[in-house]
This record gives sequence, structure tokens and C-alpha cells, in this order.
Amino acid sequence: MNAGTEVTGGNFRAEVLDSPVPVLVDFWAEWCGPCRAVSPILEQIAQDYAGKIKLCTVNVDDEGDLAGQHGVVSIPTIVVYRNGELARKHIGAAPREVLESLFTDLLVKAE
Repeated sequence: MNAGTEVTGGNFRAEVLDSPVPVLVDFWAEWCGPCRAVSPILEQIAQDYAGKIKLCTVNVDDEGDLAGQHGVVSIPTIVVYRNGELARKHIGAAPREVLESLFTDLLVKAE
């Protein structure tokens, strides 16, 4: 479904919390129409910001415990983690501009 790195309970720390760049985590499910609508937007954002952000995905049907641990009660939920901490959360499908506004101010500026 998604071009991001698939995250599970077993690799969440390594892929998300220990990432040197901000991480967009897409909590989704195959049957979710709004999830399918936002997926290509997130994939394009990940390509456009390659090296500055990372896209990870969590299939809530396979990783229900992980979703619960992160307070996901509705999908799609897009969570931004920076320096191992939850920085932002957005619930529901949204246009690119809204999704970009979740992280652009968190990017490290080139000196």
C-alpha cells in the first residue's frame, strides 16, 4: 500500500524513535478509503523531502497493540516524531499543504 518503511512493535524504536531526521508515521489499514487517498500524498512528500524526513507506516490491523500504545483511535492518523518524541498528530485525510505543515518547521536548516 505505502512506499514508507513498514514499522512493527519490534522495529519501532530503531526506525522511528532513534531516527536522526523527523519521521512521519502513517497509521493505516488496507480497507480504509481515506488511508488510500492520503497514501500517494505522503509518498510524494517523502520523495520531495528525501534525506530530511522519513516515512514509516503502521498497518493497524497487523499492529493493533502498537497503534493503541500511540493513542491511535481513528485512521488515517499521521504522527510526526522528532528526536524520539511525538511532535505532532493529525487524524483524518488532508491535502498536502496540511500534511506538510505538520513537519516543515521541524526540519533542520542547512547552515
